[in-house]
Amino acid sequence: MGEQLQTPSTDDADPNAPRRKRILYRCQHRGMKEMDILLGGFAQHRLAELKPEELDILETLMDVPDQDLFSWMIGRVPVPEAFDTPIYREIVALRGKI
Repeated sequence: MGEQLQTPSTDDADPNAPRRKRILYRCQHRGMKEMDILLGGFAQHRLAELKPEELDILETLMDVPDQDLFSWMIGRVPVPEAFDTPIYREIVALRGKI
């Protein structure tokens, strides 16, 4: 994969920089290795450019227990409509590229 990874902004001009850092850490330290890879990979690729409302959506997804989220992402269980967001679909699409 030749893409360059992005890191969360540490720019003081970004009022969401501390939030992005917390999100990155939470995405990479889920407790379930598969979810560390899926969410951590997504965060490395897209976190720096997410809008505040997209960060809200990502944080909502991060509150879902690993087993449930993983079951949705591999298609074992249908994703509930409330969680079937563009951000969720991006994470699932990235799954095959990580």
